[in-house]
Amino acid sequence: MMFKPRPMQQKVLEYTHGKMGVSAVPGSGKTQTLSYLAAQLIMEGRIQDDQEVLIVTLVNSAVDNFAFRIASFVQQRGLLPDFGYRVRTLHGLAHDIVRERPDLAGISDRFSIVDENEADDILRSTVIAWLRIHPELIENFLSPEINLGQDQMAQKQWPDLVMDLAQSIIRKAKDMQASPTDILTRLQAIKIPQPLLEMGVDIYSDYQRALNYRSAVDFDDLIRLALKAIESDAEYLARLRYRWPYILEDEAQDSSRLQELILRKLTGESGNWVRVGDPNQAIYETFTTASPKYLRQFLQETGVDFRALPNSGRSTQSIIELANKLILWTRDEHPIEALRDSLDVPLIAPTPPGDPQPNPPDNPDGIFISENGYQPDDELSLVAKSLKRWLPNNMDKTVAVLVPRNERGAKLVEELKKNNMDCIELLGSSLSTRHTANVLAQILRSLTDPSSGSKLSHVYRALRPLEKQQNEQSAVVQNIGELIRKCPRLEEFLWPLPGADWLASLDDSTTPSTALVELEWLRNLVNRWQQATVLPIDQLTLTIAQDLFSQPTDLALAHKLALALEHAGQIHPEWHLPEFTEELTTIARNERKFLGFSDEDSGFDPARHPGKVVVATIHKAKGLEWDRVYLLSVNNYDFPSAQEFDTFISEKWFVRNRLNLQAEALVKLENLLNNDPSGFYEEEGEATRAARIDYASERLRLLFVGITRARSELTITWNTGRKGDSHPALPLEPLIESLK
Repeated sequence: MMFKPRPMQQKVLEYTHGKMGVSAVPGSGKTQTLSYLAAQLIMEGRIQDDQEVLIVTLVNSAVDNFAFRIASFVQQRGLLPDFGYRVRTLHGLAHDIVRERPDLAGISDRFSIVDENEADDILRSTVIAWLRIHPELIENFLSPEINLGQDQMAQKQWPDLVMDLAQSIIRKAKDMQASPTDILTRLQAIKIPQPLLEMGVDIYSDYQRALNYRSAVDFDDLIRLALKAIESDAEYLARLRYRWPYILEDEAQDSSRLQELILRKLTGESGNWVRVGDPNQAIYETFTTASPKYLRQFLQETGVDFRALPNSGRSTQSIIELANKLILWTRDEHPIEALRDSLDVPLIAPTPPGDPQPNPPDNPDGIFISENGYQPDDELSLVAKSLKRWLPNNMDKTVAVLVPRNERGAKLVEELKKNNMDCIELLGSSLSTRHTANVLAQILRSLTDPSSGSKLSHVYRALRPLEKQQNEQSAVVQNIGELIRKCPRLEEFLWPLPGADWLASLDDSTTPSTALVELEWLRNLVNRWQQATVLPIDQLTLTIAQDLFSQPTDLALAHKLALALEHAGQIHPEWHLPEFTEELTTIARNERKFLGFSDEDSGFDPARHPGKVVVATIHKAKGLEWDRVYLLSVNNYDFPSAQEFDTFISEKWFVRNRLNLQAEALVKLENLLNNDPSGFYEEEGEATRAARIDYASERLRLLFVGITRARSELTITWNTGRKGDSHPALPLEPLIESLK
């Protein structure tokens, strides 16, 4: 892999030490540049034999990408790959820190990590139990126009809202390193009723109690405990600083408060820290505690060497100008002044003459933005027809349809299938690689705790994924999963004694025969797998895989997983089934790179799928590019600008005054933990209005990300929404005007 840096990339590669911040536009080659910088630090002998360059990035596919590129660069210089660097996601880094010294984090060395599915199950059970005891909460916040006893939709959505609310409070509390006791003590001290926070701390307490009972931590705990470990032992921190004398941070616009604190601790005042990112591509605030403010503040700090990567070879000149127009209009002309700092400079510049990766030939006619809105179904039909005309003559090109939400993408997939068109989904579902790894991980996790009905229930649901079932089948799977979870003594199901067979005791009148057949099938499988736990880990994995998979791709992946686990066992002879399970889970959950996997096994490369339509959310499309891109649903519901007539998905129709309960609660929690009582006297609704600005700001960046996925052709459409009252997103008018 030959790399000829551009002039601005070369300025980044002149780095030798200290702190440097790099603002990189979409398609600027930041991954290539950062990978080469890591290799260069190693090749120039700037680290000792027992040291590593630490690269921290956002997702597991990026981990693999970095590792592959760095290995290629060092091999070109005759050096051995896989030495002198470590690539981790934040969760992977936190896991390394806590696993080495769990005593400093205050947990057992036999701790386990619950994945998001199990964490959600624990939290949902806690929420439902709390709501049974406290029905008054909904009465405090229900819109007076809603009769809860008669409105089934409100009844159904209320627990989901409380679930999201509790999850946000717990996540924020952990990000601010606050325990349930910390919050409760402060609430008692202020003596001002705070029903949302009181609800939150009750559920938080019960949730943590459930984790402690399992000797487990969730992903948010992992990060919090990593910081605790390095803060509590100066000698351990000094060892880590020596081990990682250089830290290179990718996607720094998505840093959270705890990521910032951990990396600052590891770097120290005089350490070496390079942060690369694009504040204009910060699109995860709604889902996480990430914020672009940390990168922006870093870029302005005294002593930080600022660099920019403004050149992009991804798109045509016309698409670059459209993206730049969005930046300039937002900064100079957006009618909501509070949104004018949503997008930032530098503007995108084309590549310089002679660049090895020049921009595609310009094609002004390749951009179309619809001035008229469509009915939602008509928009999907229009796009499907357009693709059907375009694809036969462009089978060598890549194309994607990007949507703001999974639900919209699922409807488009149905429309494409009606038209007999091949498509690849990058929506809520995982690729087959992730699914295979997840199934195996769920099974191994259950085998480590054979008395857990909850874990066996997860196994069954993984073997019968709900999203692949029809509605009636889905209900059967759900019911069987609940039966397994509630089984009072699992050994009486899996290994029954005469007269003590739980399966035989089930009531035939209430348990369908299909469920009994499924349970018998599951019992036979688990019996075989439990007996196979005496085998080495690779043979156990293959035994399970041969029972489950018939597709050659799944079997090949399982074989590779088995070899990788065997190799890990040779490196760590002290490992038992829980450790192997945890390592396998890292693949299924994108937590961090797993030894033995290459770029082919994770992530997604559009270039491998020419002539096929990729349907993806804009969030999942980040970092990717296609020759032709369709952006759908660019209306004021999916891309609001905080205008009076805009509506916001976080403001539920059944809550009084359309309050954003999550925003209202989180502001109160932050004020409480920062000892700022002034926030408790704010007018109700202030936090909701501020959240509208934050959300609208993120959606402007999401639109920017969508536009910059296109190389040569771009189509933007909007629909009038389910009720027919949606308008085009506010930025569309100036973008349309710029094309005339």
